Amino acid sequence: MAAAGRSRLGAPMYSKELTSKKRDEFEDILEERRQSSDLRYAMKCYTPVIYKGLSACKPSAIKNSVLQSEQVQYVIKQLSKEMGESTDIIQEEAIEILDEMGHNLHIGAIRFFAFSLSKIFKRIFQRVCVNEEGIQKLQQAIQEHPVVLLPSHRSYIDFLMLSYLLYTYDLALPVIAAGMDFLGMKIVGELLRRSGAFFMRRTFGGNRLYWAVFAEYVKTMLRNGYAPIEFFLEGTRSRTAKTLTPKFGLLSIVMEPFFKREVFDTYLVPISISYERILEESLYAYELLGVPKPKESTSGLLKARKILSDNFGSIHVYFGQPVSLRTLASGRINRCPYNLVPRHLPQRLSEEIQEFVTDVAYKMELLQIENMVLSPWVLIASVLLQNLPAIDFELLVEKTLWLKGLTQAFGGFLEWPDNLCANKAVTSSLALHSNIVSLVNGQVVLNDMGMEDGATEELVFKQALSILMCGAYRNQLLNVFVRPSLVAVALQMTQSFRKEEIYSCFNFLRDIFSDEFIFFPGIALKDFEEGCFLLTKCDVIQVTPQEILVTERGNSVAVFLAALFRPFMEGYQIISRYLSKETKEAFTEKQFILGIRNFAFQLLETGSTQCYEVLSSDLQKNALATFVRLDVVKKMKTTNGFTYTVNKEALSKTAEMFDARIPIRKLVTARL
Repeated sequence: MAAAGRSRLGAPMYSKELTSKKRDEFEDILEERRQSSDLRYAMKCYTPVIYKGLSACKPSAIKNSVLQSEQVQYVIKQLSKEMGESTDIIQEEAIEILDEMGHNLHIGAIRFFAFSLSKIFKRIFQRVCVNEEGIQKLQQAIQEHPVVLLPSHRSYIDFLMLSYLLYTYDLALPVIAAGMDFLGMKIVGELLRRSGAFFMRRTFGGNRLYWAVFAEYVKTMLRNGYAPIEFFLEGTRSRTAKTLTPKFGLLSIVMEPFFKREVFDTYLVPISISYERILEESLYAYELLGVPKPKESTSGLLKARKILSDNFGSIHVYFGQPVSLRTLASGRINRCPYNLVPRHLPQRLSEEIQEFVTDVAYKMELLQIENMVLSPWVLIASVLLQNLPAIDFELLVEKTLWLKGLTQAFGGFLEWPDNLCANKAVTSSLALHSNIVSLVNGQVVLNDMGMEDGATEELVFKQALSILMCGAYRNQLLNVFVRPSLVAVALQMTQSFRKEEIYSCFNFLRDIFSDEFIFFPGIALKDFEEGCFLLTKCDVIQVTPQEILVTERGNSVAVFLAALFRPFMEGYQIISRYLSKETKEAFTEKQFILGIRNFAFQLLETGSTQCYEVLSSDLQKNALATFVRLDVVKKMKTTNGFTYTVNKEALSKTAEMFDARIPIRKLVTARL
């Protein structure tokens, strides 16, 4: 319940500017690459400036420093006492962990990637655009204090792209936290290690030695500032293009040296990476529908080389303003308790520190979202999904232009091709995404939506694939529209003008969907006011001290915004029905996903619902997590994992909130 938890004390850490802010201009770095030698680029003189003029440290020296540190030696001695084993044996185990984990940054591998990625990026991307003002701020930050890079995560390309950009601009290459999956890739795994990747297990399983070695390894690199540290707050790639709720482990590790006064400050840099077309889009859709994710392997990478003949449009990388950890902590965190305990003794994070780490994580993700670039296709996909199975091309252009104006009014970061008329911009986007849509006789059709041949289950699967791929782009818009959309849904559900009732419903929805979307903890009222402000700004509603009135002009906007949320509303409603009717005994997550998938397939085959997105494992898992958080479902640990049981009474109350109100589609409007 992190995102919907109790109110924070003091001024909120995150406050979004509701007036239009000026964003940096972009430069296309591929323009120069297309005009000069890739070999010369790869072999250029590379002398990056690093923290306080330090010289780079050899990977072996970092490992020795970690091994001899008081923290690791303390844990080794403690384990030796508890287990009755010699410290030498445990020390050997620590060495093995470091050898498995550690990076081996080498200029030769960097130059190899610089050459190879130049060739690949020029083939598959039209442009790679970077805000150079952000690069300049990062360059300054790297020289002042240790830096932590926090990029959004939508594709495997993300970490390769960041290293490529930093090399291009002569900045110190980051050391990157990578999953162990990559180590199984022959040759590639070692190349990644030599390019700065250090490898971490997905779970530590209570292994105190592993945790001590890993944490000390990360802190040693950060304290000495030899290179920026890079990791993904989301923990894994988002398959739906929605920002995932943050993971706190690595963030708490990189913040600890500041808490213990081992560094004066640490800069956190939010980075937003936006894809016009995501390389793994079809793979993600298959995964969400239950097709197992292919294991990372070198042979799999070679098979994927067919993408080199495809076109993935443009990438925009926005380096955000470096955020000072010292400034964030000022007046909020008391670091004195850390002085009362020797630095090498492991300490549990206090509740105050845990809350602070949580707030920082959400702040960084919200800053990422603010600077995500929206392409015309994001708008087109959002319109298409509300006009299935087909829409007239001219009407699509008209609605897309209308949505463009709304997006800009809501502060969305929209990159619209100024050199093209609306018809050409839409046509160009349709061509780029021809694997999802087709233009047939003046009608824009989602692929496979008009099919009638084949088994019903096969048809449903193919149609769901297209909708999930399209939905991932609509979700990028929802990241920006989520607050005004929730106000519109609350207006639709309450069928009331009373502000108090509408806010109560908004708060309920925000709580329900806090596993789907990113909300800063404890500021529900502020989110509600933001949603109302944006709707008022566009003349959709008028707000009085006691009432919220929908204008006649604004009705169509409010209906559109509520419809953006319909797949989530209806998806949760179907899952509530499944839990109330189909589950009788304890079940595992795997049984739940299989059961709800079969239940949803039946509803889709019989035409009882058109909510294909309920088949998404992402939505299913988020709904289950939400019901556990709301005590609708009880989660119990067993020897083999977890089982779940349904609290029928609590489920019935929650289901009523959906069932009684969702079918209403027309908003009550006031003649103003």
